[in-house]
Amino acid sequence: MSRSTLPKQHAFRPLPPELVDAQGQIEAHARNYGLDFYPTIFELVDADQLHAVAACGGFPTRYPHWRWGMEYEQLSKGYSYGLQKIYELVINNDPCYAYLMASNAASDNKLVMAHVYGHCDFFKNNHWFSRTNRKMVDATANHANRIIRYMDRFGVDEVETFIDTCLSIEDLIDIHLPFIKRRDDLERYKFAEPTEDEEPIVAARFPSKQYLDSYVNPPGVLAEEVERRRRQQLERRKNPPEPMRDVMLFLLENAPLKPWQLDVLSILRSEAYYFAPQAQTKIMNEGWATFWHSTIMTRHGLDAADVVSYADHCAGTLASSPTRLNPYKLGVELFRDIEERWNRGMFGPEYDDCDDLAAKRHWDTGAGRGREKIFEVRRIHNDLTFIDEFLTLDFCRRHKMFSFGFNEDSGYYEIESRKFDDVKQQLLFNLTNVGRPIIRVEDGNYKNRGELFLEHVYSGVELKLTYARDTLANLHKLWTRPVHIRTMLDEETTILSFDGSEHTTATTQEPITIQEA
Repeated sequence: MSRSTLPKQHAFRPLPPELVDAQGQIEAHARNYGLDFYPTIFELVDADQLHAVAACGGFPTRYPHWRWGMEYEQLSKGYSYGLQKIYELVINNDPCYAYLMASNAASDNKLVMAHVYGHCDFFKNNHWFSRTNRKMVDATANHANRIIRYMDRFGVDEVETFIDTCLSIEDLIDIHLPFIKRRDDLERYKFAEPTEDEEPIVAARFPSKQYLDSYVNPPGVLAEEVERRRRQQLERRKNPPEPMRDVMLFLLENAPLKPWQLDVLSILRSEAYYFAPQAQTKIMNEGWATFWHSTIMTRHGLDAADVVSYADHCAGTLASSPTRLNPYKLGVELFRDIEERWNRGMFGPEYDDCDDLAAKRHWDTGAGRGREKIFEVRRIHNDLTFIDEFLTLDFCRRHKMFSFGFNEDSGYYEIESRKFDDVKQQLLFNLTNVGRPIIRVEDGNYKNRGELFLEHVYSGVELKLTYARDTLANLHKLWTRPVHIRTMLDEETTILSFDGSEHTTATTQEPITIQEA
């Protein structure tokens, strides 16, 4: 389905007076609690418009692509069949844009507003969002215009096919790159000095008398020899010097792509980095927004007639599932637990060293630092460090948490363990690199043949073979030379390869990098 089949998105209605008043009240309560956010603009939309915006990642203008239509169909049918409903949608931008469903009851829209202000505060103040583009609404519109121009010039099918190829590797980025300087900045006119094992390149000269030197050692021949040796030295130099996790950047710098292809790849890479913090902070972000909408609504925003409806909707949002994690539930309960513990002084060496369970249960030093602590946590943590730092044995017991896995004998997912260490380890494992395999570029000139060699940093889970082969095929389209990846299959180090015509698999004795637990 083409992008043009989506409903018109820009004819949004202004908020009616009662919602304008409600927004002013909710915003005032949010600021009184210490929330700090960019100006927030609420748009009133119908269900079709909301599904269209949500299908495009929350942005009103995106580049033309078939997947937006596919997402729209899925959301629309789910809503029509009563299987799902989008209550809130907000964009990390300055100003923030959020959408209200016109068919919602007034109490629902007040709840959404309070929830949105929690998200906006998180976007502005969480460190992992600090390097994102705060004018992304304008950026996505600019991206769309550039890609439309390429489609007009080179053809819709060619550009869309190239986008499909690039999207298959959009997860192959370095999510920590915005905060870590992995290498020195490249300067256009600064060239590397020879290292100790690289002697200055000098052509071999034959001994001769000075007056015969220009005949015995012709300058042109010597220059050609120097150039030949220089090329050989460059070929021997490993590229990249160290394993590189940002595969998209390596392709931008080294793949033989046309100028328009480089631009499209850079667009998709910048959007991948924009969305990365949202995947890294899903539990915290939703937990923080839920914490504040529950605080504001239960203390200030509810009339007596709205209580039952509010409780019903919150119960649905926070409902636990036996088969998957609910980020809203885990996030808000952890924030509540942190606030209570720091209010009662349940932290520090004295509390940790106490062996009296009854004393720990009734521990209360009157510290009163809970609100201060949750704002600190909101500022510096992501989901991985949040769970690692604040998920405790008491919390797991109180909320009856367990880890589960697939039993091949019974054909069902079953509880594997209720042990705290197992539960926490499983959560941390699933959150590392936002649940994606870590893939690195090892060599862009493998065996001195211009082939691309990647490595899977093995963490105990094998790559899905069909996905790996499809990704290798798409990487070959970008690199135009054979592509290889070293991974682990059936407990053997294996190299998967694609040369443009067939896939091959070979075991190897080469060591593979193992990710430490």
